[in-house]
Amino acid sequence: MLSPEQARKLVKDELFPAWERERKHLDWIDRWLRWQQEDLPLPRKTTREHRALAKLARVPWLSLVVTATAQAMYVDGYRSRLDPAGPTDDALDGQEPSPPWRTWLANGMDRRQIVVHRSALGYGYSFVKVLPGEDPVTGRSMSVIRGVSPRKMYALWEDAAEDDWPQFTLQVVEKTGDAFLVRVLDDTAEHELRVDDNGDAVTYLDGPRIHDAGVCPVVRYANMLDLDGRTPGEVEPHIPVAGRINKTSYDRLLTQHFNSWKVRTVAGMAEPDDDVSAERKKLQVRQDDILIAEDPDTKFGSLEETPLEGFISAHRADVETLAAVSQTPTHELTGQMANLSAEALAAARASLNQKVTERQKSFGASHAQMLRLAVALEGDEQYSADPTGRVTWQDMEIRSMSQAADALGKLVQMLGVPPTATWGRIPGVEKTDVAEWIRLAEEGDPITRMQQQLERQRMSAEIAAREAARPESTSDGVNA
Repeated sequence: MLSPEQARKLVKDELFPAWERERKHLDWIDRWLRWQQEDLPLPRKTTREHRALAKLARVPWLSLVVTATAQAMYVDGYRSRLDPAGPTDDALDGQEPSPPWRTWLANGMDRRQIVVHRSALGYGYSFVKVLPGEDPVTGRSMSVIRGVSPRKMYALWEDAAEDDWPQFTLQVVEKTGDAFLVRVLDDTAEHELRVDDNGDAVTYLDGPRIHDAGVCPVVRYANMLDLDGRTPGEVEPHIPVAGRINKTSYDRLLTQHFNSWKVRTVAGMAEPDDDVSAERKKLQVRQDDILIAEDPDTKFGSLEETPLEGFISAHRADVETLAAVSQTPTHELTGQMANLSAEALAAARASLNQKVTERQKSFGASHAQMLRLAVALEGDEQYSADPTGRVTWQDMEIRSMSQAADALGKLVQMLGVPPTATWGRIPGVEKTDVAEWIRLAEEGDPITRMQQQLERQRMSAEIAAREAARPESTSDGVNA
């Protein structure tokens, strides 16, 4: 455990300067992830109209890339060798959810997982912090699980590529005036410190608050972790392409605003004698008027408008490039989808499905690591020592109901798959729905009810036989 002086020195010399450098980089990514990306480079003498058009040209394309992946990733259950059926919140026949899944539900991770996934996809990584606590409603002891943005936390690793747990983490809680309130986690305790805005003065405020996890209780969710410890997200690699799309949009808007109509010209007509006469002539000309010149040398003509088809084609090509390099279906970026068959739609989403599967492997391992730590802090040695625990993901693949019913029916009829095993693969059906269907099926099936009754009778007979075979004891505890 860090001493107060060690914590203060670590924050001043390593953690806070490293967080400031990383924060600047993540703030740049954040502007592109949202809708505040950098302005287009414009000539020095630009007008207010040019600046307004440049602002209109900015579109949050990369936010859509992140959304397309995040909306296909929802955890809906937990399985391990201790409960292979995966009991979740369905609680069939009074069956309680497994301890890891109960902790998941108690912390509201059904909704918190979304922001954890989005941050990891957008910035390249995010964090989840697990500390001992209690249920605010019941007061029962439980682990408290909270996601933390990488813009607010920095982790120090011995080997960023191989280590499962960081050595230390610094979380910036808030900024009050000219100072930051920060918390440092090590493998035993949490420390609270105050850091001046320039990072020169660090004051130890409170702690240590013991958590006794044995590891620094922070889990990293990495989008694409490589062997060098780098974790690029879904935004940074595609910023040049997104900037190119904005530039093409600006060029089109500029042409559309200034050069998208015909310009009528006249040559050889005598000019008015003074400015007053010129203004009076302008007021006399209307849109449907025909101009006639007395001088036979006068010539009328027009300058053609600049066609926009080239800009539109270039914009479409740029969007298709972004879709290709980000593994995002083109129709999700353009909104254009005309009479696609089920096979064509599946082929269009194949690349995205492969990317989602890869992210699920990475995030799923982090979820399992986080849940093992959570139940360990709750004192559950059995589940915390179980390396087979894993989360299950809801099937978010887009299929029509008739297509799914036909495919699942063939699995049952031709391959002998149990019907109940296919119910969870029906589009839009959650595990709670499947559990309710199974319960209703068992209640309505007379053979199943008879089997359950026979099983209860057999178990009752075995219990009675064991009780009868147990030797009676005397009052002093010696067998008669």
